[in-house]
Amino acid sequence: MTRVLLTGFEPFDGAALNPAWEVARLVADNPPAGLHVTPARLSCVFGQAADELRTAVREAEPEVVVCLGQATGRPDITVERIAVNVDDARIPDNAGRRPVDRPVVPGGPAAYFATLPVKACVAAVREAGLPASLSHTAGTFVCNHVFYTLMHFLAAERPGTRGGFVHVPALPEQVLDSATPSLPAATTARAVRALLAASTRPTDIHTHEGTVH
Repeated sequence: MTRVLLTGFEPFDGAALNPAWEVARLVADNPPAGLHVTPARLSCVFGQAADELRTAVREAEPEVVVCLGQATGRPDITVERIAVNVDDARIPDNAGRRPVDRPVVPGGPAAYFATLPVKACVAAVREAGLPASLSHTAGTFVCNHVFYTLMHFLAAERPGTRGGFVHVPALPEQVLDSATPSLPAATTARAVRALLAASTRPTDIHTHEGTVH
C-alpha cells in the first residue's frame, strides 16, 4: 500500500468553499486501489501553510505528496511542473499578509521541478475522459509558496519522497453568474484519483507538453 498525503486549502478571498479541500476529502474517502490517502487542510496564509505542510508530511510519512490548489479561470486539471522561490501576492492572504518580491526560502534555489511523473499524470487524467494539461507556473501566491516549500523540504529531508502540485478549477456553485470555467467536486475527484494512480509510475512518459508563450 503506497502512502499518499493529499493537501487542500481552506477558502480564501471571501469564498465559502475551496475546491482543493473538497476534492481532497472526497479522494481520501474513496482512494484509488493500492493507495492509502491522508488528507490535510492547509491555511491560505504565507508561512503558516508551510509550517502546516511540513508537520503533515512528518506525521503521515508519505511516499507521495500531492498538494491541490484552486485556479479560478483555468478550465482543466493543471499539473504544475515548476515551483519558484518568490512570494509576490496580488491579493492579501487570509491573515492580511501581502508579501512583495520575497523569497519563499531565503538563499534557496531559484526553482524546483516537481518529482511526480507530471506528463504521465496529465495523460492519466485525459485517459479518464477529463481535461488536463501541464502548467509551467503555479503563480506567486500561497499555492506556489506551498509547492516550493514542499520541494525544498523533500530535497533536504525526504529525498526519496515524490512531490508535486496540482491546480483544479472552481466549483460550479462558486461561479453561478459568470462564464468562468468550472468542474463539480466529484468530477475533479475522479481526475485526481487517476492522477494519483499514475503518480507511482517509476518513470515519466516522453511526449510534447510544452508551450510557446
